[in-house]
Amino acid sequence: MKFRRLGNTDLTVSEVGFGVWSVSTGWWGPVGLDEGTTLLQRALDTGINFFDTADTYGDGLGEEMVGQALSAHRHEIVLATKVGYDFYAYQVRQGHRERPQNFSPEYIRSACEKSLRRLRTDYVDLYQLHNPRLEVIRQDEVIGTLSQLIEEGKIRHAGVALGPDIGWFEEGEASMRDRKVPSLQIIYSILEQQPARRFFPLAREHGTGLLARVPHASEVLTERFRKTPPVFQQGDHRSHRRKEWLEEAVRKVDALDFLLSHHEMTLDQMAIKFCLTETTIASVLPNITNLEELSLYSSAPDMEDVCQECIARLFQLYDRGFRTEDTAPEAAPSS
Repeated sequence: MKFRRLGNTDLTVSEVGFGVWSVSTGWWGPVGLDEGTTLLQRALDTGINFFDTADTYGDGLGEEMVGQALSAHRHEIVLATKVGYDFYAYQVRQGHRERPQNFSPEYIRSACEKSLRRLRTDYVDLYQLHNPRLEVIRQDEVIGTLSQLIEEGKIRHAGVALGPDIGWFEEGEASMRDRKVPSLQIIYSILEQQPARRFFPLAREHGTGLLARVPHASEVLTERFRKTPPVFQQGDHRSHRRKEWLEEAVRKVDALDFLLSHHEMTLDQMAIKFCLTETTIASVLPNITNLEELSLYSSAPDMEDVCQECIARLFQLYDRGFRTEDTAPEAAPSS
């Protein structure tokens, strides 16, 4: 495993992290408590030291799972969680519909204390606002509350985790430019390159470390998808995908055959290495649901780097809707 500094913080994180939502929400298929706990422990054994969860994952289950699995190794890991969704007051949830949010100072403080108890720790390394809208990022009392928690030693650093259906470029820009957050969690993959590429210059300018999640684009960028497009179980958040979406995804993946002839690695590993080509990305959070995926994904940083010619071609493919004509490698375009 390789490691990187998270922005201008003192946190050093593994290039592949563990996103706990994949084992605690059921959104990526059912994973039991014992199985999830074992995966977290095995992840630590592989060299992963960065674990990212949220209080709302499984209504606290994600944090409880981390506490159960890793509390004995607290000083060996970098622990991140999130705040913002009031699942205490709104227990009933229809499917994957968003819950009401609460970013009041009182709620943030109360939620932080509850998270610490579930995580079995007295501090969190990275405390992230969970999918905040622009008006939340602009509220001084929200940022002030996070600063107070830092002064009290409850959290070491505060960041923002963005959601594509809720807030995206404006929220990310304001977080970095106006609030100088040291960490910003985003979606980035070969198939979903924007607006992440627009964030890179801002991250370099303001010393923000980026955390890239779902690098496999809902598992489209995996070898098993290339062989047989999957059928998702009921409850899996990908189960709503339409036939047209799957057909379009297959077309895009077919355009990536040149990658595997240039580099000896699986598409699964290539998807992670693509993200790590960007130096402002400190860690990539693939969806790990079993030991096979853990082994495959955690080995990706040790593979050869993706050449700049291939990166340039991937940027061009994305910008042209993955049409393969006139996409010969050339100098990499600016981010």
